[in-house]
Amino acid sequence: MRKLTYYIACSLDGFIGDPNGDASAMFPFVDAEFLEFLTAEYPETLFTPARKQLGIDDLPNKRFDTLIQGRASYDLALKEGVTRPYAHLREYVASRTLGESPDPDVEIIADDLVGKVRELKAENGEFGIYLCGGSRLAGALRDEIDELVVKTYPVAYGTGMPMFGSDFDVTEFTLDDVRAFGNGVLVRTYGRKR
Repeated sequence: MRKLTYYIACSLDGFIGDPNGDASAMFPFVDAEFLEFLTAEYPETLFTPARKQLGIDDLPNKRFDTLIQGRASYDLALKEGVTRPYAHLREYVASRTLGESPDPDVEIIADDLVGKVRELKAENGEFGIYLCGGSRLAGALRDEIDELVVKTYPVAYGTGMPMFGSDFDVTEFTLDDVRAFGNGVLVRTYGRKR
């Protein structure tokens, strides 16, 4: 069984973006030390254009071979003219409104999102599935998430887009690892308590 990992950046107060989803206040914290960690441990989570710009587009995947993202996350790439932002992964976009995919290698999941995720998790393979984001998407898939990797940046938003946009329901995870960086960023890894 493959794991679904919600790998996400958030503020100290648990928001993945401002009320409009903008997370640019976190960008200045991606310094040399932190980028080295991301490149070494999670290279496949970097956009394909960024990987090319950094000269690391030939790095093999370490953890994931499949990506699921929400429509709003995907729209960020489309606005830049990029129809396949993670070309080094198998890409899925959860959307009921997008209709036809703008790229033949990006599959749209319009119905039965949970069923599709369960199908992907049941596949054989050494790599997991990267849940790239979207507050509502994470909320809809909360029961399917096996692991959280939370990159907490030393900023407070006060209000914004929560990590999980869903109804109240207590879901327990266990802390597996914490990594601290000189810039104040923490990366915490949690496993789902079943």
